[in-house]
This record gives sequence, structure tokens and C-alpha cells, in this order.
Amino acid sequence: MENGLRLTRADGVVTLSIDRPGRKNAISAAGWGTLHALLAGLPAAGDRVLVVTGAGQDFCAGADLSADQVSDVLPLQAMRVVGDACLALHRLPIPSVARVDGVAVGAGMNLALGCDLVVATDRARFSQIFVRRGLSLDFGGSWLLPRLVGLHRAKEMALLGEILSGAQAREYGLVHRLVAPAELDATVAELVAALRAGPPVALAATKALLNNAFDVTLQQALDDEGRVQAHNLGLQDAQEAAQAFRDRRPPVFEGR
Repeated sequence: MENGLRLTRADGVVTLSIDRPGRKNAISAAGWGTLHALLAGLPAAGDRVLVVTGAGQDFCAGADLSADQVSDVLPLQAMRVVGDACLALHRLPIPSVARVDGVAVGAGMNLALGCDLVVATDRARFSQIFVRRGLSLDFGGSWLLPRLVGLHRAKEMALLGEILSGAQAREYGLVHRLVAPAELDATVAELVAALRAGPPVALAATKALLNNAFDVTLQQALDDEGRVQAHNLGLQDAQEAAQAFRDRRPPVFEGR
């Protein structure tokens, strides 16, 4: 573990844990650089899915703003490190799943929303709490929120900084699965198994196409789809999928 962050691997699944339960897993001043380094180092050979979670009964309370976190790094330089971590998560070619229990507020909420899928418990609490701390949005919140919930809802969440229950977050479309705490690990495992069994190259291309959706014209999107689909069709995974369909069995994808 380094600066309260832990990376583990098992059977193609990478788990990134924020392990500072005494601070509700708030990320320390030094932790943002570690987060960026860990995310930028993914995927390694054999990595198929990333799970982001917090130790204990909380996901992440955002940045640790306590007095002992005072740094001599210039604020703008420090924020660029936070932004680099956000970009590394966004650019990650493998699917990512946020496992959310307890609080996910501030940058912690945006860390969860930056993942491809969000699984939360019904006791989870979400908030764009920045304004309550005299701050504005960071870790991609100004980009993520309007795309996920629309501009007016995004303004409501950001300008008021209210606490959302897990059920409200699910209603707003921020959470993909809402479960009881006892069902959290099983639900995450089910999603991870489905993603891990998918075709790695096609999943990466699909993520990239969707991430670019608001920045390109329909013509550009169609050109990009054609280009990556032509590449997919030449891969062994596509041939395996066709053969598995004929054999009436699940395909086994190897990413080649």
C-alpha cells in the first residue's frame, strides 16, 4: 500500500482500494499522485477489468482537507495532478466498475462516476459537496455531470451540494445497480465476470467510441465505427464468436 492506496490482482481483475477508513477513505495530498501512477500503469498483461472500491463501509470522501494535509505544492500544480488521475481513469481501455458503499462525495463521487459502471448499496450517499467547502467542482465533475444527468440537474447538484441517497442516485441514472449491503460483493462479482468474459479489443473500442460521442459529428462517429469494426472483423475473437454461435456454446475471448 502507498499513500492509502492498494492495488491487487486476481484472475484478470484489478482491484484499486482506497484504504483510509479512519478518514472515510478521503485521499491525501500525496495520494492523488499515487492514484494517477496506479491508473496510468494499467492495464498490465492479463488485466481485463478494474474494480475501484473503498475499505470498510465507505467509498471515498474526496480530498482530505484536514490541517495535516497542508502542502507546499502550488494549488494549480496540485490540481493538475488530480486532473491527470481523472484522465488516466477516463482513458483506461479496460472496463471499470465502482463498488460504492457509504459516502461517495466530492472528488470521491466523481471518481465513482468516472468508472463505466457503478454498483451502490441502498445506504450509499452521494454529494457534489464542493460548494459547502467553499470550492468548485473537480475530478471531472463539470464534464461528467451534464453528460450523465443533463445541465439543469447538474447545476442543481453542484450549486446546492445536497446529499443524495443511493435511491436518488439510481433515479438520476448515476447508479447502474442498487443493492442491499449484503448483496454488494455478489452483484459486483457478477458484473465483473460478464465484463471479464467479453472480447477485450471490442470492449476497449466500444468504450472509446462512447467516450467520444459528444465530441464528434454523426459522420465522424460512423467513420470511427467503420474503422474499428473492420479491425474487429480481422481478429480471432470475432471468428471465435462466430464459431461459438454455430456450436451453441459460450465464446472464449483472448483479445487477439
